[in-house]
Amino acid sequence: MKIEFWHVGKTTEQYVRQGIELYTKRIAAYYPIKFVTLSSSSGKKKQDILLYKKNEGELILKRLDKSDYLVLLDERGKTKTSVQFATWLQQLIDRSPRRIIFLIGGAYGFSDEILNRAQEKISLSTMTFPHQLVRIIFLEQLYRACTILHNKSYHH
Repeated sequence: MKIEFWHVGKTTEQYVRQGIELYTKRIAAYYPIKFVTLSSSSGKKKQDILLYKKNEGELILKRLDKSDYLVLLDERGKTKTSVQFATWLQQLIDRSPRRIIFLIGGAYGFSDEILNRAQEKISLSTMTFPHQLVRIIFLEQLYRACTILHNKSYHH
């Protein structure tokens, strides 16, 4: 089992890159993890939003295997406490999918094809955060789940 965290678009902020590096190293002490940056689609004009999302979705679908368990980080997803997320993660790991992929979409959200392909959607908050900041927030929560599952004192 391997955990992968995919996101669309470059990470331009230095503090975000540092946070990603920090939490990726911490998570790697518990589970194999890979951080994947996907190129954003071209054609960002307002009239091209559907085409933009479709192109982005096709790019993502090409990288997915049928055995991958895809979890979207989406504002319309289910919210969980940190402990609930840890419990959910352990149950998922116990099912032994080859890869668990957590995905943050592009600026306009996910295509219908990606929404239909995903097994689950999780929301980090009812608030809206910048996509780059969500990368750190999610990785910190994933690390927190690891420490909860391994009875470490990080979460208290």
